[in-house]
Amino acid sequence: MNKVVLVTGANSGIGLALCERLLSQDTEGLQLCLACRNMRRAQAARSALLTSHPTAQVALLQMDTSSISSIISAAHEVKLRYNRLDYLYLNAGIMPNPQFDVKAFFRGLFSSNIITMFATGEGILTQKDSVTSDGLQDVFATNLFGHFLLIRELEPVLCNAGRTSQLIWTSSSNAHRSAFYHEDIQHQRGTQPYSSSKYASDLLSLALNTHYNKQGLYSSVICPGFVMTSLTYGILPSFPAFLWTLLMPIFWLFWLFKQKPESLDPQVKYHSLTSGLGSNYTQPRKMDIDLETSEVLYEKLLHLESEVRKKLKEKQQ
Repeated sequence: MNKVVLVTGANSGIGLALCERLLSQDTEGLQLCLACRNMRRAQAARSALLTSHPTAQVALLQMDTSSISSIISAAHEVKLRYNRLDYLYLNAGIMPNPQFDVKAFFRGLFSSNIITMFATGEGILTQKDSVTSDGLQDVFATNLFGHFLLIRELEPVLCNAGRTSQLIWTSSSNAHRSAFYHEDIQHQRGTQPYSSSKYASDLLSLALNTHYNKQGLYSSVICPGFVMTSLTYGILPSFPAFLWTLLMPIFWLFWLFKQKPESLDPQVKYHSLTSGLGSNYTQPRKMDIDLETSEVLYEKLLHLESEVRKKLKEKQQ
């Protein structure tokens, strides 16, 4: 039986590369669904995949994870098309163009945090968020809440007796506890909405395992590493090009010596890394998360879900 795989944010960057990799491994055994906001780009992505894999089964689904109505409509379509989902890759995401703090940058050059600063931008990049038509913070809605609502909507095809399904979150090395506030889960008052949303996805993955493992649904978190995508290019112009040329070897050396034994611990994030010799490998790292905080976030998301559903129902009346 073919495996059914849905990937959000699949028309470019990591999402498209993931789809290409999946088809390269098992062209005939997959039903692949690309969930994208922009259907013109989605069509181009599908054409590119079919050029490489002419016999592949590649379907398209219009979905904007920042829009409540779009998510509910897309989930309804998925349940009409498929009686099950084996893998749901929660990859769609946005990051506001960061502002570069020059003073913080030079302070960081002489601190013990220099490697983390260059690897993640922590402390030297600030961001301004916007608000969606549903009244939610855009980064929070797109990166986290939209995916949470999608999971809730797709429970009938994700949770079935006698088989397992898997949720896989695209997280980031920029997911920092210091950026997340449980009293402000949308990060309305902060300047690090992207970091907050990625840390929240780490927490949510843990909570989802707590609540759904008995129903055969498991959640994991990955970090793709330093990848040249549209999000990355939004940051790079803030730095002189020669700095990146000089710093790239530091990334490889930093990651090369941090390898740990494989683990199935739900509190582990799997990092995709490259050695100084160009070898790719995966490294599990313990996340800075805890069950209590993950439960607090989960309950707040359930409450917010109830509120947005109520508002949506009132709009439709």
